[in-house]
Amino acid sequence: MLDEGRRRAERGTDVVVGFVECHKRPRTERMLDGLEVLPRAERDYRGTVFTEMDLEAILERAPQLALVDELPHTNVPGSRHAKRWQDIDELLAAGIDVVTTVNIQHLESLNDVVRKITGVPQRETVPDEVVRRAHQIELVDMPAEALRRRMAHGNVYAPEKVDAALSNYFRVGNLTALRELALLWLAGRVDEGLRKYRHEHGIGRVWETRERVVVALTGGPEGETLIRRAARIADRSAGGDVLAVHIARSDGLADISPAALARQRALVESLDGTFHTVVGDHVPTALLDFARAESATQLVIGTSRRGRLSHFLTGRGVGETTVELSGDIDVHMVTHERARRGRLLRVPRSGLSRARRVAGPVAGLVVPALLTLLLTGTGSSLNLTSDALLFLLAVVGVACIGGVLSALLAAVTASLLLNYCFIPPIHKFTVGEANNALALAVFAVVAVTVATVVGHSLRLSRRAAGATAEAEALSSMAGSILRGDRGVDALLRRTREAFGMDTAELVHRATLDTEGAGSVPGAGGPGTGPRGEGTDVVVPVGPDDRLVLRGRALAASEHRVLVAFAGHVAAALERARLAEAAAEVEPVKAADRMRTALLAAVSHDLRTPIATGWAAVSSLRSRDVTFSDEDRDELLATAEESMARLNRLVDNLLDMSRLQAGALTLRLQPTALAEILPLALDSLPDTAPPVLTRGITEADDVLADPPLLERVIANLVANAARHTPPGRKVLVTASALAGRVELRVVDQGPGLPAEDRDRVFEPFQRLGDTDNTTGLGLGLALSRGLTDAMGGTLTPEDTPGGGLTMVVALPAAAPAPIEEAQARPAATACSGPAVTGP
Repeated sequence: MLDEGRRRAERGTDVVVGFVECHKRPRTERMLDGLEVLPRAERDYRGTVFTEMDLEAILERAPQLALVDELPHTNVPGSRHAKRWQDIDELLAAGIDVVTTVNIQHLESLNDVVRKITGVPQRETVPDEVVRRAHQIELVDMPAEALRRRMAHGNVYAPEKVDAALSNYFRVGNLTALRELALLWLAGRVDEGLRKYRHEHGIGRVWETRERVVVALTGGPEGETLIRRAARIADRSAGGDVLAVHIARSDGLADISPAALARQRALVESLDGTFHTVVGDHVPTALLDFARAESATQLVIGTSRRGRLSHFLTGRGVGETTVELSGDIDVHMVTHERARRGRLLRVPRSGLSRARRVAGPVAGLVVPALLTLLLTGTGSSLNLTSDALLFLLAVVGVACIGGVLSALLAAVTASLLLNYCFIPPIHKFTVGEANNALALAVFAVVAVTVATVVGHSLRLSRRAAGATAEAEALSSMAGSILRGDRGVDALLRRTREAFGMDTAELVHRATLDTEGAGSVPGAGGPGTGPRGEGTDVVVPVGPDDRLVLRGRALAASEHRVLVAFAGHVAAALERARLAEAAAEVEPVKAADRMRTALLAAVSHDLRTPIATGWAAVSSLRSRDVTFSDEDRDELLATAEESMARLNRLVDNLLDMSRLQAGALTLRLQPTALAEILPLALDSLPDTAPPVLTRGITEADDVLADPPLLERVIANLVANAARHTPPGRKVLVTASALAGRVELRVVDQGPGLPAEDRDRVFEPFQRLGDTDNTTGLGLGLALSRGLTDAMGGTLTPEDTPGGGLTMVVALPAAAPAPIEEAQARPAATACSGPAVTGP
């Protein structure tokens, strides 16, 4: 970092050292010689004075470049920002470039794996996205043995600390593993830059499988480990995505911590992932349905927190079932610290599954019979009261299994068996004593009452669990809206996920009335998911639209939640319509702004050549003064130059108007750059710097309109000449790349900041120009518009060593037949088919 700062300073950049921690290393301290070091700010915290980077001093000093060490550093409480990377964000917002440093172990996504490798937890981390936003990342890499030699020579630590460091943190294995992590992380960053470059230059389309990693979260303490593992899996592939999903079961979820789930959501979003909530009764099925709907390739789940006894009593868990049903989705079972440390038995489900609805009546018949066999077969000496209590306990157990109907069946069965086998006379349904008859009646009433109360409690429990799931789904929807996911498509996707439907789409009411819900095509409106067989659910969304969901049948309680979702969709649809209306007005506003700017510019830029030419012609016509031949030639040259300048301004204005109106007529044909470039250079003034050319004659012909291409090149070369320092030259090169020809106009001027690279192509912009007499500021805007109209691109790049390079990329023309190539004249005429653009 210090070496880069010294190099920039030697090139004339205003560099200051905002914060550098040398750790008393002499060689590092000597690197500060010649650099301006700003004093640190002192912060008092709990009676101790700490020194921090003085953010206010750097902002007041306003250098071009600031050197700031230790990006993940946590500031002393009471500072303006909690983290140093937030201080750097403020410097960047103020227009100050920053060079900073960060070790690989401080990246948030690698935090847990670094702790496992080194055994040392890192308290200070920085989100990966902060580092990815850097304009350039340089890896300072060396072999592990070389770093250990530097330490042994005393270049890193004091001599008394070297042995301890080499035998602990800085072991060869630790350093090699950290080095591999750094190389893999940077390789992903390089791949991102390469994909961006290929996209911007149109170098073909790369077809490859995109990794989409789904990570299942329960809200348990293992969630952060799973998220980081999923992020590493995604980062090691090309453009991988991380999708975290929480399955909200309709019976509620044991051990769920809303605070932990919120922290895990924040961690997912800090790693550029997305968070989703899905309601499902069967967790493995709901999880895999979501993964398949999102075209996921890999699924990350944690190993079970249940102990061995719980696993033995309750059977397979979510993980084993998911692996069995996963099909072609790779499932990663990730171990964690809480594995097999959960509670002994899982909280029983309160909902009645199909198995329990079948097992309940069977138990109502079998359990009392088995209890009767047990009591009679063992020769029990219990009295009638004890027998009745045991049968009552059996009725309660059946109620917990199958609900109130099964409990009533068990109560009737138990009453009959109790009467037949235990109340005299035995093996008869008659009762000999009134006391026994009363006991049997009381038993029957108590059994029915208990069964009814237990069934009612189960229903209330299911309703409460359902309400919890509904509230969680609505909370997820509201949270997505607050975080900015307000698009109609995003809300439809959330709706489909929440209700586990196959598709969710918006359909106009007229279409629904004429064709019916079942005949609505999948492309009939915004929707998500493939069209499948199932039941249509239609909910009104405003007066003219309907939300159509296709899939399973929804319960009445789910309909109530669906109406709330439809309200959000209606609001999003209305916002989209308002945004569309505003977008339709924007071109009119842009045209008004252009007309205003044009009137402001015309008042000066057109008046100057007119006044100059008028003065020259008036002087020539004057009879009061006799001019020599040299004076007359000079006045004629001035008049000619003024008219030429006026002609160029008017042509630029007319062409820009045609581009804005979409009325520019093109005649595209194979065009040789060697024929166009000399014509473009003829328009340069005599005072322009020299222009060097490379590869122009060897370049392939391009498909372009020759006069318009000449205008583009003339404007770009004139702009480069205007910013080229005295004694330097303008370079024009040409090369072929992936079916296109790139023409580069290179200057060695002051360059252009990255934030101004889009503004420079706006009409009436003179970024960096101190001379307002050089034109209307239409040259670059017109050049990009003409290039786009011809099917090409115009992009700015940094010139190595300083300056700006304008890159014109045009389609290469198909090779002409031999006879046609031999007969082609030296100068290309403007002929060919007319094409209207842009």
